[in-house]
Amino acid sequence: MSSERRPRVALYVKRSALDRHREQPNDRVKELLARNDPTVAHLEAAHREHTSTIEEVKTALAELDAEVTKHGRRTPFDDSQFDFVVTVGGDGTLLHASRHVSDTPVLGINSSPSTSVGFFCGSRSGEVMPALRSALRGKLKRATLARMQVSLDDEIVDARVLNDALFCHRSPAATSRYIVEKGGVVEEHKSSGFWIGPAAGSTAAQRSAGGKVLPLASRKLQFVVREPYTPHGKSYRLAHALLSPDDKLLVRSKSRDMRMYLDGPDNMIKVGLGQVVVFELSPQPLTLLGISSRRKWG
Repeated sequence: MSSERRPRVALYVKRSALDRHREQPNDRVKELLARNDPTVAHLEAAHREHTSTIEEVKTALAELDAEVTKHGRRTPFDDSQFDFVVTVGGDGTLLHASRHVSDTPVLGINSSPSTSVGFFCGSRSGEVMPALRSALRGKLKRATLARMQVSLDDEIVDARVLNDALFCHRSPAATSRYIVEKGGVVEEHKSSGFWIGPAAGSTAAQRSAGGKVLPLASRKLQFVVREPYTPHGKSYRLAHALLSPDDKLLVRSKSRDMRMYLDGPDNMIKVGLGQVVVFELSPQPLTLLGISSRRKWG
């Protein structure tokens, strides 16, 4: 980073759950908070912790003389304009921000460690200044994580899937029907759908379906079928599969009502009868600051 100009930082900040509820008309949260209902008991404490961390981050960036541009979930941005991206929230916030990021390093700051998961976050509330100072000096450790590319009928729909893709019927009560192909093996499946994703997606969802925990630095993709329908002792050869960097997984939909959810529920793509989806390693990895590639889940 040149010493002749101020460092340019994209600041990506989540809105607390309490703030989101407050903006909804006739929301029940106020009533539930008033009677100390256990379902919302954490909201006020998490909001205070998050708000405090935002101020900590802003103060640190000001002291470090950074040129800051603030962004939110609904604000796309060009990461090439910045030296690095700072996210304030948890893993969900970092995932949302990463969808706009190609080559720029990202530092995640867990703003509410008492309530928020922050596996991808390289810093947390109370530790912001040293992390930002080290990042500006280029001395903060970093990890390069593989991402996944997804195509629908030969058109790339997403090249920055960091966590995973869920492929399933639009109704959770319906059977998912599809044809899957990998390395010359072709199978027709009936199941509750499947998960597929890079090493950063080796989460509880994949493990619960029999998947493995991949090393964070792995460039393989993991495919895991959820609740395969295999009557009469039948089994699928492709119930679980690891894809090498040169492999592709091809899926043909046998239903007009299939869905793909990429990195969570907000990015949904409809898949109709006969449409073809291809999953493969993305040429766009993500660089995270403050974490090690040797870091393990759990």
